[in-house]
Amino acid sequence: MSKHWLRHIGPGPLVAAAFIGPGTVTVCTLAGVNDGFALLWAMLLSIIATVVLQEMSARLGLVTQKGLAEVIRSQVTHPLAKVAMMVLLISAIVIGNAAYEAGNISGGMLGLETITGNVEWHLSGAQLNPLSVLIGAISFILLYIGNYKILERALVTLVILMSLAFLITALLTKPSLSGILKGIFIPTYSEANILTVIALVGTTVVPYNLFLHAALVKEKWHQVSDLKYAKRDTIVAVVLGGLVSMCIIISASAVRVAEVSNAADLAKSLEPLFGPFATYVLALGLFAAGITSAITAPLAAAYVATGCLGWESHMKSRRFRMVWMLVLGLGVLFSSIGFKSIEIIKFAQVANGLLLPIIAAFLLWVMNKVSVLGDYRNTKLQNSFGFIILGIAIFLGAKSILKVF
Repeated sequence: MSKHWLRHIGPGPLVAAAFIGPGTVTVCTLAGVNDGFALLWAMLLSIIATVVLQEMSARLGLVTQKGLAEVIRSQVTHPLAKVAMMVLLISAIVIGNAAYEAGNISGGMLGLETITGNVEWHLSGAQLNPLSVLIGAISFILLYIGNYKILERALVTLVILMSLAFLITALLTKPSLSGILKGIFIPTYSEANILTVIALVGTTVVPYNLFLHAALVKEKWHQVSDLKYAKRDTIVAVVLGGLVSMCIIISASAVRVAEVSNAADLAKSLEPLFGPFATYVLALGLFAAGITSAITAPLAAAYVATGCLGWESHMKSRRFRMVWMLVLGLGVLFSSIGFKSIEIIKFAQVANGLLLPIIAAFLLWVMNKVSVLGDYRNTKLQNSFGFIILGIAIFLGAKSILKVF
């Protein structure tokens, strides 16, 4: 039974690996430190929204055997609308992921540096961090092999490692069960923490995961009869990913100091309370979160770019490799030299803020097309959930754009 179940683990854990990156870890840490258990309900909302959208994306990929970018190319027929959509996609996903990749690698570095201390090489006056090169090299090898099964197993292993690390840390803090349940099921927010609520939802419901999921589903399964496995894989992985995020919030709630600004600070703050074991476990979780996102972000960018430009979307194709190599290379370079391009990240945030509601609306439209999905189109219940999430996506998109400006 367990072997049968393990054989049908698919892209779900890769999607969970993609949304639990250093950004999510940092946002969850700040939510826990500043608000305790009070914003756990926002994670529950995020989990539900992510399950609904990712299930649609997986179903689209499996039934059509196309990536989401390819479906957009084929279904958006107006020339101007098609060009606008392709430009937005490449801006938000390819350029955006190149900007965020430095953060993914830096997050993995922070985890390692919590244990090793600061490590730097000085070459001809230039500063180089060998840990960022190490993370980049691991990501490069796994992506270059171009074998979906190997990539899947590596990421599933890292996700399990990350999940155990954050779960153990949360248990070490001996949290109040009644406080956790109250935080999950009784929504509360104020003007002071509304931006944290938006950030919690925004770091979980991410546009590039919709493209990654549809593309990876067709790598894993080829028969419509496998849809039940794809749905179960999506639900289990996203729910577990959401629980990991909740564990980070719970862990951070144990710390009542103002100087915690990221998970590495959290690891150091937990040591006096719960001993060095908590520090090492949390640092390992942060490293796993950084490296999984460092692998999935270039992969998603490659699927989007090749789908938009009509190139072959195969993991071993030359153009596919060129895209992820560019994104990964920029990430390693920027993280290694400590380069922070705020303008590029702001641009990516604006593009993502625009992209999520547009993609959510497109998904709802295409998921109801008989010509695309036939009998596998959305039910009334799926549409109801979809339209509620679309409203949330529009609100989040508007807020994230206003926040930048």
